[in-house]
Amino acid sequence: MKRILAYLKPQAPRMTLQLTIKFAGTMLELLLPSMLSTILDDIAPKRDMQQVFLWGGLMIVCSALALVCNGAANRMATKISARFTKRLRHDLFEKVSHLSCAATDRFTMPSLISRLSSDTYNVHQMVDRIQRLGVRAPILLLGGIIVTLALEPVLTLVLIAILPVLAAIVLTVSRRGVPLYVKTQTALDSLVRRVQENMTGVRVIKALSKTEYEKERFDEANRDVVENERRAERLMAITNPSMNLLCNLGLTLVIIVGAYRVNAGIIGSGKIIAFLSYFTIILNALMMVTRLFVMYSKGAASAKRISEVLDTPAEMGAEISDGAECSECDEAEPPYHIEFRNVTFSYNKVRNDLENISFKLRRGETLGIIGATGSGKSTVIQLLLRFYDVDSGEILIDGKNIKEYRPDTLHSMFGAVFQNDFLYADTIRENIAFGRLVDDEALKTAIETAQAGFIGTKENGLDERLTVKGSNLSGGQRQRLLIARALAAKPEILLLDDCSSALDYKTDSELRKALRANFSETTSVIVAQRISSIMRADTIIVLDGGRQEGSGTHDELMKSCALYRDIYDIQMGDAA
Repeated sequence: MKRILAYLKPQAPRMTLQLTIKFAGTMLELLLPSMLSTILDDIAPKRDMQQVFLWGGLMIVCSALALVCNGAANRMATKISARFTKRLRHDLFEKVSHLSCAATDRFTMPSLISRLSSDTYNVHQMVDRIQRLGVRAPILLLGGIIVTLALEPVLTLVLIAILPVLAAIVLTVSRRGVPLYVKTQTALDSLVRRVQENMTGVRVIKALSKTEYEKERFDEANRDVVENERRAERLMAITNPSMNLLCNLGLTLVIIVGAYRVNAGIIGSGKIIAFLSYFTIILNALMMVTRLFVMYSKGAASAKRISEVLDTPAEMGAEISDGAECSECDEAEPPYHIEFRNVTFSYNKVRNDLENISFKLRRGETLGIIGATGSGKSTVIQLLLRFYDVDSGEILIDGKNIKEYRPDTLHSMFGAVFQNDFLYADTIRENIAFGRLVDDEALKTAIETAQAGFIGTKENGLDERLTVKGSNLSGGQRQRLLIARALAAKPEILLLDDCSSALDYKTDSELRKALRANFSETTSVIVAQRISSIMRADTIIVLDGGRQEGSGTHDELMKSCALYRDIYDIQMGDAA
């Protein structure tokens, strides 16, 4: 909660003014029953109509002022909570954008989506209600008790007697409610994950006739959310009937005791009417406090989840330290542009996903990586980008360990296309430029190299708008557009992670020729399933179960690596 409260500090002046106005409006409300008591007990018996109209007019003025003050304070509360939530959601989104892959894996994407949406909404509601009810309810409650003590101490004792019982109920329920709402939000994470999976794989689900199966899985997650929500709401629902019972019991006792005291001539009927008005105010204040504790329970649970993300160390996440830029570097040209030295890495730190991987690339050379599914090919790419840090060994670029580079400096060296990359619902031009200052010449070269000539056949050319994820393009067109995006900024290092699977052999071959002709100074790392895509690479490494089974040129591997020969024979036949 401390981290969340820090976001309210910039709003402190506005909140002070809002609370002051709210305080004034609430105090005016407290005056009304006392004025009514004065009219009934002191002025009405004298039949002084001028004083009746005067005091009645004062009551109308106080009511109007209370309405204006409370309305203005509520509008201010809405604006303050909106500003607070806007800044909180912005910072949370920025933090999520800079989380390391390891931190993202730990939180999971559905959970991060839930924290950005429903959790920030719950915190927004909590802040808004605290401003509206956090001043009004306590003032009406305490002020009502103080006024009634001055008005009729004996009757007030009846009310005070039930307050400890009410307080015990509210505190007990709230303390148990927060963990239940945390469980509810966790269940909501699972529901979001199911929805995300179904939306992503909707075509596969339909193609395999698994709609009913997925509906059952969704219903299971939905029932879990409902059950957790029901438990929390069932607990929180105890407060309202309990408070109604106790308060109405107290009201009945007040009427009985008050009737005896009026009959004995100890107090006047005007005081009883005023006291009952105050008792109603106090009852409503107690109900406000109950609603406030319900909102607090939800908001506190969500604030805890948001703080967990915000407290994750900046930039590279808890698992990855942010390296400082090397200030004194050897000006001599390093012998190798990229170098892996006995790199070992594990995602779960139980079984190695890569073990003792080593290779060297000079500037402008091409590395091909091939192997079975799950052999660690994409992991090499992710380590090179420092999405994760290695467990042992070193990765060097231009002779420096990649930990010595700032993340933005490191990533600016790369142009990358991943297996499951994405396109925006925007123009083709914007999807290739990707927010970078790319001139027309660079754009043209990238498109030609990527064999994306189909853009010229579109009605609006580069200004043709794409749908979400580029669903109005074929698979091969999307891949060529993504390759053009990677090439547009003329990267030092090009990473292609199995991004030509939808290209025919001829287009794939033309792409490789264009890369050699137009980006000869760019060092390339190509992950591929097809041997034809990497045959002409300067170095090829063969991975199997995270181990490096072979390394060398195509001809060398054909002689020395049985696994490589098997892959070649399966894909290319015995023509060799």
